[in-house]
Amino acid sequence: MIENYLKIAWRNLIKNKVSSLINIGGLAMGMAVAMLIGLWIWDELSFNKYHQNYDRIAEVMEKDVYNGTVYTGSTIPLPLDAEMRKNYGSDFKHIAMTSFTEKHILNIGDKKISYPGAFMGAEGPEMFSLRMLKGTRNGLKGYSSMLISQSVAQALFGDTDPINKTVKLDNKDSFNVLGVYEDLPRNTTFHDVAFIGPWDYYINAPGNGRSLTDWSDNSLFMYVQIADHADMAKLSEKIKNIKLNRIGADQARTKPAMFLQPMSKWHLYSEFKNGINTGGAIQYVWLFGIIGVFVLMLACINFMNLSTARSEKRAKEVGIRKAIGSLRGQLISQFFCESLLIAVLAFTFSIILAVLILPFFNNVANKNMAILWSSPLFWMAGAGFTLFTGLIAGSYPALYLSSFKPDKVLKGTFKAGRFAALPRKVLVVLQFTVSVVLIIGTIIVFKQIEFAKNRPVGYSRDGLVNIETTNDDLHKQFNPLRADLLKSGAITEVAESSSSTTGINNDRGDLDWKGKDPAMVSSFGYIGVTSQYGKTVGWKFADGRDFSSQLITDSLTIVLNEAAVKYMGLKNPVGEIVKVGKRFLTVIGVAKDMVMESPYEPAKQTIFYLRQGSFDDVLIKINPQISAHKALSKIEAVCKNYSPSVPFTYKFADDEYAKKFANEERIGELASAFAILAIFISCLGLFGMASFVAEQRTKELGVRKVLGATVFGLWRLMSADFVALVIISLLIAVPTAHYFMYNWLQHYTYRTELSWWVFALTGAGAIIITLLTVSYQSIKAALMNPVKSLRSE
Repeated sequence: MIENYLKIAWRNLIKNKVSSLINIGGLAMGMAVAMLIGLWIWDELSFNKYHQNYDRIAEVMEKDVYNGTVYTGSTIPLPLDAEMRKNYGSDFKHIAMTSFTEKHILNIGDKKISYPGAFMGAEGPEMFSLRMLKGTRNGLKGYSSMLISQSVAQALFGDTDPINKTVKLDNKDSFNVLGVYEDLPRNTTFHDVAFIGPWDYYINAPGNGRSLTDWSDNSLFMYVQIADHADMAKLSEKIKNIKLNRIGADQARTKPAMFLQPMSKWHLYSEFKNGINTGGAIQYVWLFGIIGVFVLMLACINFMNLSTARSEKRAKEVGIRKAIGSLRGQLISQFFCESLLIAVLAFTFSIILAVLILPFFNNVANKNMAILWSSPLFWMAGAGFTLFTGLIAGSYPALYLSSFKPDKVLKGTFKAGRFAALPRKVLVVLQFTVSVVLIIGTIIVFKQIEFAKNRPVGYSRDGLVNIETTNDDLHKQFNPLRADLLKSGAITEVAESSSSTTGINNDRGDLDWKGKDPAMVSSFGYIGVTSQYGKTVGWKFADGRDFSSQLITDSLTIVLNEAAVKYMGLKNPVGEIVKVGKRFLTVIGVAKDMVMESPYEPAKQTIFYLRQGSFDDVLIKINPQISAHKALSKIEAVCKNYSPSVPFTYKFADDEYAKKFANEERIGELASAFAILAIFISCLGLFGMASFVAEQRTKELGVRKVLGATVFGLWRLMSADFVALVIISLLIAVPTAHYFMYNWLQHYTYRTELSWWVFALTGAGAIIITLLTVSYQSIKAALMNPVKSLRSE
């Protein structure tokens, strides 16, 4: 019986090649999209599950209240480590402090490479269950030992065993390699940590000494693994006031509250607003999950529409089968077999499509996903997915076709009925509604990105290069370095800074000024610079002047940005005295706001001061009169003279600024790809429907042509019904898209408007695409010789 069903199904596929191609092709595309989105969602939901203790690990975070607003941060002070162990040691299985992940120079003899690494407490490798390829997880207990990743081991030692070999860090101190761990996968928080140094070294290193009693220095991270008997939520509440109970009244004004953020929420629920965990990447998991369902649904709609549209052609087949004894259940089984055969063929082609598209998809999504060929779960899911798709896509045709009455069909009195086409029209409207919503959403995402990109940044990014320093070589010889760089003609200016132009590394709150509200808890970005900073970055002044190297008194001055002036409520800021810690500094200028953090948010109130100590960054302005390549070669040669042991690495400011849009651009590119596929699948279905309608109305068109109808008139008649359906879909899609995109834009303080032209352009585009899709069949039918279409009458 099943074999007979499959034979009939195959014959029907061969007989109706165009509709079969549309059905299989559309379903294959829909399934491929759903498969890729499913892989992406799996990758997102399995983030950090590489670690065995995933459900027992948490990050210690802090909430602080500034002027009624709750801010949430992940950095904590060093004394918290000892306090947690002393008072709550039994509640935790492991506690490990870590530093920021930063690039360092690793070298063996003459071989030097730059890799990102972090310093971590001795319990960290065990807590994060690093998979050791060689050595031991206990390799951080010494002052001069380290663990390196598989990639670093290969780069430094090749095939030689690295255990107990010596590696020099930043050309200063030597460390023994006591372990090699497997490279962490990309979907982990620490995927870029290429080596791990000992915590004792980090907190006691020269120039990096940290106070064991300073609760105000929030510049470290803490991770914990709770004990087997402990409850995450209760323990989080238990440690809430651990910092508040040990600080003075002045610091206590921010009401610091510690809490545990489970590892399961680090990636998908990373956003906080006013102290509330509001979500994060989980919104995109839902978004693309819904898109995947809708794109697959569009493909299923094509199958349902074309199957039911061709029902009259199969009416006699159903009538004869019923007349000779076929039960309705048998007919339903036959039609389900046909839909399942199409689904199986579509699934086969969808795997081929997914394999071909996956490299592009990985590149856009910044992932490293692969088809899970060896996973039984993947094949079970694929089989279930195919069965589900076949049943859903074939349900309406099977139930509709099997309901035909044999007496009416065989007498020739069967008619599809006045409302037979209504379900098909509803499905077409649904198809285009989904497609139009996706297109409008994609346009608005890119419009928001361009809006933020075109925002004035307050400085010149052109030819601005940033060199992150790993030692003090360049700083100690800055003046001769600057002289040689200027002499080379490669640059116009060079300066040092404690932060790059695309980030603020330090905050400060111990400020006082005339007119400050005693109850106000302040927070400023605090950036140390050299006097050449302004000329290097090309900032602009709203009031006052820039720093000058000719004035010794400028060491006791500061420059505010416009946001700081507004924040402090200063009407005439130049000349005002601001107390910073124990120093009294004079405001000499007000610089226009520089966008250094999120381009979607207002500029942070920031203070610039002349710093005497070491710096994190060297900023260089390339001479626009020579090529960047030639300039960089000259800059490298000069820098090598002053720091020969450090590889010359640099970043262009415009490239770093562009990375701030990476997430939104990635979402936009993915959404646009899915929107294009959605409209293509919808057009496939529309083409099939137009083909069927043209075939069905051949005689009608012949009669009209005999009676004098023009080709244009017949084209308009054929196209009008489809255009009407698209217009109905626009009436639904436009307000729907407006509602969702308006709410999406509320996540950004600095946001674009929902311009009317976006909706008008999308609507016009949808109508034009519809006309182009149906015109081929309409014009073809209109041009047909009426003699051929009417000769049987």
